[in-house]
Amino acid sequence: MNNHTKLDEILATTERISVVGSPSTTTQLALDIMGAAVGRKLVGELAILPFSQDGAAHYALGQITEVKLRNIWHEDPTMRSLIRQRGKVDAISERQDTHQGEMIVSAVFAATPKGYEPSILGTVPATGSNIHLVNDDVLSEVLSPYRNQLFYLGNVYGSKPKLPLWFKHFAAGPDGAGEAYHLGIFGKTGSGKSVLAKMILAAYARYPGMALLVIDPQGEFAKDMKRGKATGELALPLADIIGGLGKPNYVFTVQRLVLDRWELFQEILGESDFFRQLQIMTKDKTDLACDQLTAALRKKVTLTSLHTRDAFDKAWELLGDDKLRNKIYAKEGAAAERFAEAVQEANPDELFTSVWVPVANLFKEDKERRTVEKALQWLFDLNNTNRPMLVVDVSRENTTGLFWNERIQGLVIKRLLDGVNTVAEGMFKDGKSLNALVVIDEAHRLAPRALPEDDDTLSRVRGVLIDAARTTRKYGLGWMFISQTLSSLHPEILQQLRISFFGFGLALGTEFQALNQLVGGKGRAMDLYQLFRDPHSAFDTASRQYSFMTIGPVSPLSFAGTPLFLNVFNTVQAFMKENGLSADG
Repeated sequence: MNNHTKLDEILATTERISVVGSPSTTTQLALDIMGAAVGRKLVGELAILPFSQDGAAHYALGQITEVKLRNIWHEDPTMRSLIRQRGKVDAISERQDTHQGEMIVSAVFAATPKGYEPSILGTVPATGSNIHLVNDDVLSEVLSPYRNQLFYLGNVYGSKPKLPLWFKHFAAGPDGAGEAYHLGIFGKTGSGKSVLAKMILAAYARYPGMALLVIDPQGEFAKDMKRGKATGELALPLADIIGGLGKPNYVFTVQRLVLDRWELFQEILGESDFFRQLQIMTKDKTDLACDQLTAALRKKVTLTSLHTRDAFDKAWELLGDDKLRNKIYAKEGAAAERFAEAVQEANPDELFTSVWVPVANLFKEDKERRTVEKALQWLFDLNNTNRPMLVVDVSRENTTGLFWNERIQGLVIKRLLDGVNTVAEGMFKDGKSLNALVVIDEAHRLAPRALPEDDDTLSRVRGVLIDAARTTRKYGLGWMFISQTLSSLHPEILQQLRISFFGFGLALGTEFQALNQLVGGKGRAMDLYQLFRDPHSAFDTASRQYSFMTIGPVSPLSFAGTPLFLNVFNTVQAFMKENGLSADG
């Protein structure tokens, strides 16, 4: 028995819901709904159309995006007057109703001696051609050559079949994409985007040769990386799942991360109150003082010893030196005198404890801590056959004893981003692919469309991310951006995304305009997206639906570039069962 005959036998057992109607095109089919199917939910269902093209059996798959009712007699003015009086005309009401639908074709497969191969809808099948509902048996048969590559995040939107997706690593090989690409996940708070991102991380964690880095500004991912202590609505035990896949996984808080650049010390010291307590109040003089002190101090002490009293004493000695003061204040004056008096009258013990040590501790190195450079080299080491997943928690929660604010967070994130790009460029020059994915949570905060005034740090972070989105694909380095909004994220990053997921909350105002531009103005698809309901409008947590629209080559059913719609699994058990995952508690 050949393959297409087997699929035809499967289709013979599935429900026939409609036939091809008119007018239809090679991208969108008009459906004449069968009488037996008009009473069931059809919008969002995945359907299949068997047809013949070039003498071979073909199968077109797509989702039904709209169903509309027509009754030409009810549209007649005379009948409308009669209906207004009677409410119903037995001879024509309901009996003369016709239900018409629209189906966007997302994939076409040709049955060949080698199996099912991607094709195109190069002609429009004849009116009256049967269209069937798709079930898991149909998808299993059509996608049988790719079964080992498939991954499931949920079901077809509003339907029962699981939507097959694939997440390939970025290197060459049978399971590889051969290049890196960037992903985006967007949705309002509570739309399920963080859970979706964690599921996708689990998909990539199946590949031992792929390195994963999560930069976590709010600590959300770090919480789910504690063994047996998952949090959130779905409580996805990410660490246990990744451990079950055999992939090493770690969380570095800022307490375990050592900053390793004098330039960072200079900027962080300037952000602190150190020089303001010495009566240097203006930003330009504070920057100059930090520059001069750092330049002189780095000749006397090491960066990792800054936390010691000996290093502070050397810094204090430099501050009392006329040479340093003259470099800060070129001319003697009241400001220079105030600075000299402040140094003489200040309590160095108090400054050391309250200001200097919290800054210097960011650069302190010990057995439990790693420099940014060493951490990234370890993470991306190509000689490691089972490369790890690392979550860097840069939230305020784990900063006891450290000087920390949003600007320091931005400086640390920029150091991480610079380090990642440096490693990737170095490997590329050596002819190697990094084969890594970096996840950026709260991307709208780190790469906004419009910058706040006088925020140089955020400007630099945004610049690094924009440049990375443009250039790192050739290095084998992909990025996943998670954002609550579309309109406030920098458009250059949006344009570089290859795969995107859109959850609830983008259907109004500027968000909908941005979404419409990104999806390409596919009207019916946008109409279906607007049907998404707020997950928190459900009566209980068990009935919540986390719906997403996705575009890009994320599924063997979406190579035509049309959007697909899914409901993400709302239980951990379903997600793990359908993907053959186990928890290593």
